[in-house]
Amino acid sequence: MGAGLLVLSLLPALVCSFAFAVMLPYDIEEFREYGVAKPCPARAAVERLENCLRTVSFTVDSTEIKNGKSATYKATVSGARFWNGVVVFGDSGPLLDRLRPGDRITGTVWRGGVMTLSGQGVRQSSSDEPRDEPQWTAAVGTFTGLLAALGLEMGAVRLIRPRDHERWTWHAYGKPLFITMTIACFGVGFSAFLLDVPWWAVPPVPVLVVVYAAWLLHRLRKQTATRGA
Repeated sequence: MGAGLLVLSLLPALVCSFAFAVMLPYDIEEFREYGVAKPCPARAAVERLENCLRTVSFTVDSTEIKNGKSATYKATVSGARFWNGVVVFGDSGPLLDRLRPGDRITGTVWRGGVMTLSGQGVRQSSSDEPRDEPQWTAAVGTFTGLLAALGLEMGAVRLIRPRDHERWTWHAYGKPLFITMTIACFGVGFSAFLLDVPWWAVPPVPVLVVVYAAWLLHRLRKQTATRGA
């Protein structure tokens, strides 16, 4: 069991490394590059992949809006030289729910993807448009890192103390810390996103909270053991 926990801990550890080493720098750089991108020159040859912002006219072929757990928000467009097909959104408004087949709309294209669609006096960003949300990536990275640390700790204890790990069981130790790290990571991430706090301020807070919670659990067990004796 101990060896299995150690092996399983590698998965969240890899996710944590990927989040901080790959996803976070990529998202930050992509958002920066999108923010400084300029409109394509009027006389420039049209290409599928361009680093400039190109305004394109589309015709709406169909839309798909499904709310609920399996929510779907899509528009199928055509009429351009490239970039025809399905555009995915995160919500039905403010434009998607107004569109009807045959409507003419304007799209903003960047690096081969449709970033926004505009029509009827409103504009809606697609799911492909870069967003300034590194706080969420930092929260996910912190959560998976703490989860890996918890698994490594519990696995190591089971290997070192195979007959004396009752105080390190899932219900007595793992579950309380798992709940604590979940609330702390995503609560802090959400708050940091709303308040526009830098992403690097996110990881220290959940780590300190979880460390303090682990200390409280150890202290509580010692007090319980002392009273029982």
